[in-house]
Amino acid sequence: MIKNPILKGFCPDPSIIWAYDRYYIATSTFEWWPGVRLFESKDLKNWSQIKSPLRRRSQLDLTGDPPSGGVWAPCLSFDGDRFYLVYTDVKTKKGRFYNTNNYIVWTDDIYGEWSEPVYLNSIGFDPSLFHDTDGKKYLVNMINGFKGITVQEFDADTMMLCGERVCVYKGSGIGCLEGPHIYHIGEWYYLIAAEGGTGYDHCVTMARADNIYGPYETCPDNPILTSDRDGLLQKCGHADIVETPDHEWYMVHLCSRPVKKTTGSVLGRETAIQAMELGPDGWFKTKHGSRYGLESTEEPAAYSKNDETEVGRYCFKDDFSDGSIKEEYSSLRWDYNEFSYIDTSEKKMHIRGYESLNSLHHVALLATRQQSIKCAAETKMSFSPYSYQQMAGITYMYDNLNFYIFGKTLTEEGDSVLVLLKSDKGDITDMMSPIAINEGDIKLRIETDGINIRFSYALGEEWTEIKETGSTDILTDEYCRGFTGAHFGMYVHDMIENKAVAKYDYWSVEEGL
Repeated sequence: MIKNPILKGFCPDPSIIWAYDRYYIATSTFEWWPGVRLFESKDLKNWSQIKSPLRRRSQLDLTGDPPSGGVWAPCLSFDGDRFYLVYTDVKTKKGRFYNTNNYIVWTDDIYGEWSEPVYLNSIGFDPSLFHDTDGKKYLVNMINGFKGITVQEFDADTMMLCGERVCVYKGSGIGCLEGPHIYHIGEWYYLIAAEGGTGYDHCVTMARADNIYGPYETCPDNPILTSDRDGLLQKCGHADIVETPDHEWYMVHLCSRPVKKTTGSVLGRETAIQAMELGPDGWFKTKHGSRYGLESTEEPAAYSKNDETEVGRYCFKDDFSDGSIKEEYSSLRWDYNEFSYIDTSEKKMHIRGYESLNSLHHVALLATRQQSIKCAAETKMSFSPYSYQQMAGITYMYDNLNFYIFGKTLTEEGDSVLVLLKSDKGDITDMMSPIAINEGDIKLRIETDGINIRFSYALGEEWTEIKETGSTDILTDEYCRGFTGAHFGMYVHDMIENKAVAKYDYWSVEEGL
């Protein structure tokens, strides 16, 4: 069996393909850099992260993008020769006007460099590229305001849209029509979409037509996937389907695992998978017979005889000994190579401070996403500030308005101190009186059971836990009204001259405590 979610912690809006004996999934990254996470698998069960496609500022400039703006719902596709990626860079997402710029990039080698982006349009978010069986290609768009799904032919030679843009579907009636994908299977064109909003009423709906331009008939059993309010997986929706080489069908979809007995999703939205089948009536349905996203699903027949192995708890440890910044790291809005590097002689991560964490532009934060409800992040750091406007340490954060910083700075009198800051919707307060500390290395640790947060430090081998505790309430999708998830990170700011550097000996995130 395949246990869900297959991609844990802030991996929403999955798009899946099969190519060259591998499955690949692309997920949204919003204001986090690099843009779009890519994962690969041979069996749909075990996934590993590979190089992200949007790694150059010329491809993606997120500076100034709002929280949960940026890269929405990428669509990864393959035409047998070339890989394509369509994505949206959302510049504003509040009020009457959404600014949603859509682009396409491509590559012949999914592990290599991707092209410069070509602008497509801005009529809505969640575009997808459909490759028909006759070789023609079409861009499938949703219209801002949830006003329908459009189809327009795309010329891959000129990388331009051509012909008329046609609105082909207005939705099933559930509302908030988005995330469209089209597939040509047999005599039918199937349209899969997300409806119900991206919260607890999220779902997957389906329609079909005998022509790419419709008219599309709504599936009588919609939604084909949604959530059981008593189940582990909530917010099930925004899906994509893939056919295995043995002609089995699977659907990957967005989901969330709120903390038990709360509606707080500190892990953000994740990716799960369900085995699917085409029923005798020609409509897709889950193979397990329920329309709910379940915690496990059967694996492809080719792998079903494999021995079941106990999945150990996740532990990410980096001592910076290999000299490269690992794919698991992310930064806010700009390239982490601009402010961080590994000194191979010292085997330490050097991070140079820039703007403070509440900035929308140049924040020096190297972070990893939270992947299980119970976990702890730990580091060892050396930092010698010369002003109270310089700080370095560890952060547990959701976005630039909601975070905790546990770090070293100076008082206005010039004394070294350890501080604990909390930002609640942008209101930054001290959670404790500053703790006087000596110069030298300091270890910092943040631990959570999913609800409560504890902070500890060590100047030598002995740890001291401070009495003040935090709450994950302010780090959830629901509280922040966001689409991402909580992160732990190494963080430095220098609000004087962008020169102060902190050195980190290691970074560890131990999950599933």
